[in-house]
Amino acid sequence: MKREIVVVGGGFAGINLVKHLANETGFHVTLVDMNNYNFFSPLLYQVATGFLDVSNICYPFRKLFHDKKNISFRLGSLQKVVPEENKVLLSTGELFYDYLVLATGTESNYFGMENIRKAALPMKTMDDAIEIRNYVLQKMEEATIATDEAKKRKLTTVVVAGGGPTGVEIAGMLAEMRKNILQKDYPELAGHKAHIYLVDGAPALLTSMSGQSQRYTYDTLMKMRVKVRLNTQVMDYINDAVILANGEAIQTRILFWTAGVIARVFEGMPLESYGRGNRLSADEYNKVAGTRNIYAIGDTCLLASDESFPQGHPQLAQVALQQGKNLADNFIASLHGKPLKPFIYHDKGSLAIIGRSKAVADLPKPEIHFNGFMAWVTWLFVHLFSLITYRNRLMTMTNWMVAFLTKDQSLRMIVRARPVRKK
Repeated sequence: MKREIVVVGGGFAGINLVKHLANETGFHVTLVDMNNYNFFSPLLYQVATGFLDVSNICYPFRKLFHDKKNISFRLGSLQKVVPEENKVLLSTGELFYDYLVLATGTESNYFGMENIRKAALPMKTMDDAIEIRNYVLQKMEEATIATDEAKKRKLTTVVVAGGGPTGVEIAGMLAEMRKNILQKDYPELAGHKAHIYLVDGAPALLTSMSGQSQRYTYDTLMKMRVKVRLNTQVMDYINDAVILANGEAIQTRILFWTAGVIARVFEGMPLESYGRGNRLSADEYNKVAGTRNIYAIGDTCLLASDESFPQGHPQLAQVALQQGKNLADNFIASLHGKPLKPFIYHDKGSLAIIGRSKAVADLPKPEIHFNGFMAWVTWLFVHLFSLITYRNRLMTMTNWMVAFLTKDQSLRMIVRARPVRKK
């Protein structure tokens, strides 16, 4: 009898686990996801700003696993876990398991600020990216016909909350667009100054990276005329104004939210299993505390047994990829009666792009920092080869080449999908 493994979540962690269990005859794996495709989340902001097409960074799960006889896919979202019955309830039915793996990632955390939740544009899913593209382009169209200067300024001012990699990358991309594209696409706005604000409560941008990277990023964004506000937080959004903790009010209709994430809580999971940020506490083998056969990997996992990361691992793609592979290896080892291998994260460094030919890179052991053009090229190659298929890589590389040579792209279309028709 094959052991049944149910994997909930097809992001970096879940997809890597499933790929490493493919064609293992002792297991049948069912991947569950609310989307029928995998998407490369580090490049969502390029879809949102019209530099990449949706198909560049997405690939259907069913096509990906065409030739994998032991893998099934189920479209649906997790509603409840029933540990005593080894069962999960989905929005599309139920599944039984021998092992359950939760790789559900995180969602945006608005820290209880309801006005922010209603007004802000998050960037966690492909739907978010498409909505951002549509929304921002619509605001630009409205600005072209606005006769009131205050309204026009409000429609063309952008606030980005969060100074991590995503916030920095969005601010940098918008600054490049303002410089090279805005007045070409919208000649009606010639001479009008569009403002971009980047706000963070920390004393520096990219707090997880080296001081050199932080200083270079700050100086570069300032040269690109991004207004950086550090040591202050977004507190509210009232009457088309972002309210900062220092009392400053920024009039805008466009607020990007990259300031925090939180993991999801599922009915049926023991409350004592949850730790900081709703992440599931797990042992060195990724088994969730207080459970017998439930595992957590990726951003939703809080694993404190790694001596180098006593507060848990950073919520990065490399952590998720490595945990997925390690858990797959342990499942296979368990099947053959071999010892399990505890998870230890091998840090391969950090990268962040700021703009055209501008990026930062920190590499560990030995500690190396570099920035500028070489860091930008490194970022491009790392992200290009991290895409899931050769097709994605080719299409993305083609779009990047066009954008680099022309300082432009032709993907800025407002496309609104109708709701799925229900019978």
